[in-house]
Amino acid sequence: MTGITLLLAVIGLIVLVFLFFYFIPVALWISALAARVRIGIGELIGMRLRRVPPRVILGSQISATKAGLDIPTAFLEAHFLAGGTVENVATALIAADKAGISLSHERAAAIDLAGRDVLEAVQVSVNPKVISTPIVTAVAKDGIQVKATSRVTVRANIERLVGGAGEETIVARVGEGIVTTIGSAETHKDVLENPDRISKTVLDKGLDSGTAYEILSIDIADVDVGDNIGAKLQTDQAEADLKIARAKAEERRAMAVAQEQEMHARVEEMRARVVEAEAEVPRAMAEAFRSGNLGVMDYYRMRNIQADTSMREGIAGEQEEEGGQEDSSP
Repeated sequence: MTGITLLLAVIGLIVLVFLFFYFIPVALWISALAARVRIGIGELIGMRLRRVPPRVILGSQISATKAGLDIPTAFLEAHFLAGGTVENVATALIAADKAGISLSHERAAAIDLAGRDVLEAVQVSVNPKVISTPIVTAVAKDGIQVKATSRVTVRANIERLVGGAGEETIVARVGEGIVTTIGSAETHKDVLENPDRISKTVLDKGLDSGTAYEILSIDIADVDVGDNIGAKLQTDQAEADLKIARAKAEERRAMAVAQEQEMHARVEEMRARVVEAEAEVPRAMAEAFRSGNLGVMDYYRMRNIQADTSMREGIAGEQEEEGGQEDSSP
């Protein structure tokens, strides 16, 4: 029993030592005391119970204290529990203090919780950032296409980082300003001769309004001449007009063909009616003979008249042919 009791005592002692060093990181506590960071044993135990890593909190506090800043432990714990990046906020506060930028603890925490990189924001405030825009294509009033690229130098505005628009908005606004400036130029030569005109016009529009940045300068990096859009549009319009004219001509031709076929059908119908009427003549004559309305002498008289008419038409035709031959002879 004595051996079992001793073993249990040893196991219990080991557990106690493990719990002691788990809840109280002695090495980290000693480092904090050496860096003159005042923190009690109870606070370290409270961090463990709240599932806040003491190494993150104390490490940030030690760095801030060495840099001459006093960041409360409660503030760092609250920011960690809110889902923020403690090390990033502490480093940003140190960098802002060294650069002479006014940045409060609450503002830094709000920027970090808003999803922006507060350290990068402080760095861009100290060292302005250059944003290269893609190629912007616009057409001057003379119909010539102009392609321009620019470089925008911006500085982060700490006060507008929360709720302010990002780089995409800056690029879009600068592109819109370039298109407007080129489109208002009388000729593309004006743009090529004075590319700084684009920079001045775009910069005067206040494009950084409502954004997280302050535009310092807009420099036109390159200007090239593109296609002759005006001539191309005129060519396309001419081709479209030609197609329309061809379509209308084809429509008129189809209508003429339809009218011709309709006239031909009418002529054939009239001929059919004439043939049908001529076929009725013998029947009518036979009926007249039977009814006594037409005698034999009347029939022969009619035949003589028809023969005389045919003879006159034949003589007239021969005379016309002779007259035509005499006119053609030398």
